Amino acid sequence: MEHDTHTRHVHQAEVTWAMAAQATLHCLTGCAIGEVLGMVIGTALGWGNVPTMVLAIVLAFFFGYSLTLRGVLKAGVGFRTAFRIALAADTLSIAVMELIDNSVIALWPDAMDAHLDDLLFWGALAISLAIAFVVTTPVNRWMIGRGKGHAVVHRYHH
Repeated sequence: MEHDTHTRHVHQAEVTWAMAAQATLHCLTGCAIGEVLGMVIGTALGWGNVPTMVLAIVLAFFFGYSLTLRGVLKAGVGFRTAFRIALAADTLSIAVMELIDNSVIALWPDAMDAHLDDLLFWGALAISLAIAFVVTTPVNRWMIGRGKGHAVVHRYHH
C-alpha cells in the first residue's frame, strides 16, 4: 500500500500546470463554441434565457466531447471506445467550466438580457470563460495527477 501511495505522489509531481492549462484550453474551446452557437441560435429563434442557456450548455458538452473524440479516433481507436474515453476525459472538466461560466453570466447584472450586438454580451461571456478557465485548470491538474481526465486521452496521442 505504501508503494501505491508513493507511485501516486511521484506521478502527481510530474503533472505540470502547463499540462493542466492545455487540457483546460482544449475544454474551453469546445465550451466556447457551444456557448456562442447556443446563444446565437436561441437569440435568433427568439427563445428566453432558460432555453437558450440549456441549449448553450448542451452544445458546450457536444463540442467539448467532439474535439476529444476527433483526436482519439485519429489514433485508430474504435468509436465506442473513443466515445467512452471522451466522456471520461471531459465530463468533469466541462461540467465545472459550464457551472462557473453560466453562474457568472447569471449573476452579472443585465448580462442575461444582453443581445448579440451588445458589448455587455461579449464582455460578460469573455470574462466568464476566463474565470471558468482559472477555476477549471486546478481541477484538470488534480485529475491528470490521478491518471484521469486528459491523462486518459494522452495515451492516444502520437
